[in-house]
Amino acid sequence: MSQIGLFFGPEKGSVHRVAKKVQAAIGESLVELVSVNDASAEDLKKYDKLIFGISTVGKETWDSEYSNTDWAKFFPEVSKVDYTGKKVAIFGLGDHITYPSHFVNAMGRLYKEIKKASPDAEVVASVDPSVYEFEESEAVIEGVFVGLPVDEDFEPELTEERVAAWAEEVKTAFGL
Repeated sequence: MSQIGLFFGPEKGSVHRVAKKVQAAIGESLVELVSVNDASAEDLKKYDKLIFGISTVGKETWDSEYSNTDWAKFFPEVSKVDYTGKKVAIFGLGDHITYPSHFVNAMGRLYKEIKKASPDAEVVASVDPSVYEFEESEAVIEGVFVGLPVDEDFEPELTEERVAAWAEEVKTAFGL
């Protein structure tokens, strides 16, 4: 079995593409891609090293139209896991132009869910927000993004470089 479980959603879109880039940057044989659509808490428990890939839709649609998304269904599974002794990294996709007040908020919501399940959970590979343009984000906690923000809509040319740099931090934090 792979050493790292990379849980992502939705499938067949930008999050999936970025998940594959993260997998390649860390090492394909080390990372198993798992769609959150088919995953459970039992799947999460199999790994001591976890990466989560999540997207953020606009706040006005998050609570309504998208309440039945892969992640909306998977969030209860996240809270069923004890993350003590595990290392967790998060990347999130967002749109800093259309949703500057909610940029990668889902990444922050996921972080809070993990910390609620295990206050001592070790979430690694934070990112300096000063190199991003946005107004507000629930993913900025204690002055840093809790993971890697990616904007495939308006900054796709920066994705490769951002993923490569972040993957190096993840590898170091994961002891690879």
